[in-house]
Amino acid sequence: MNRINKKLQEKENILSIYFSAGYPSLNDTAGIIEQLERSGVDLIEIGLPFSDPLADGPTIQNSATEALKNGMSTQVLFIQLEAIRKNVQIPLIIMGYFNPIIQYGVEAFCQKCAEVGIDGLIIPDLPLEVYVAEYKSLFEKYGLINVLLITPQTSDERIQLIDSVSDGFIYTVSSASVTGNSTGFGSKQEDYFKRIQNLNLKSPQLIGFGIHDKVTFNTASTFAKGGIIGSAFIKHLSDNGINEIDQFVKSIRQ
Repeated sequence: MNRINKKLQEKENILSIYFSAGYPSLNDTAGIIEQLERSGVDLIEIGLPFSDPLADGPTIQNSATEALKNGMSTQVLFIQLEAIRKNVQIPLIIMGYFNPIIQYGVEAFCQKCAEVGIDGLIIPDLPLEVYVAEYKSLFEKYGLINVLLITPQTSDERIQLIDSVSDGFIYTVSSASVTGNSTGFGSKQEDYFKRIQNLNLKSPQLIGFGIHDKVTFNTASTFAKGGIIGSAFIKHLSDNGINEIDQFVKSIRQ
């Protein structure tokens, strides 16, 4: 069984952390992953930096820009992850845009993911219909889960279609804005979360965008299987480096 599905079956209140590979420093990637697991994180999303992001707020954009300046690339990331499964057991997902994957070669990319122990991919700009028609069988060949996204603007019919082709969790984007919103969840978001609950989807959901502290994480865990934190963690890395990751995770969990 894929590690993502095993984790989804075993646990509630799943905490997933996103960070940009190669930030703050090029060779921090593996160390951050190892520290996050030791700190009690359930799932890690490794951001593959791209020069033209679509949905990323300024914090993630800036970290990706710095990572690219540091020398991060698809090939460098795979080199950094070659030995990661010697020390890390929790699910690992690469999140990035489709252009670098195409440039690397989609099958070559999937094969390399399988070799280093990646469990899934999140590719926000890969259309559902293209994925199903051209790439779903390839992902399955290499044991990779493709995590699909929904937003408040996604129709119930579309959500049910996404649910029908999902084999892991659904990434529930909390709002139509970019990442990094720190105002919390209002009634509009909670109504949206309830709408998703009422659809009785087969796939569990993790909520992302706007989760930055214990309160917003607990709210996400009330309406879904757990939550995803990105910008707040990257801000923590920017302010504190990689040596106080445990304190950040404790601030969310306690």
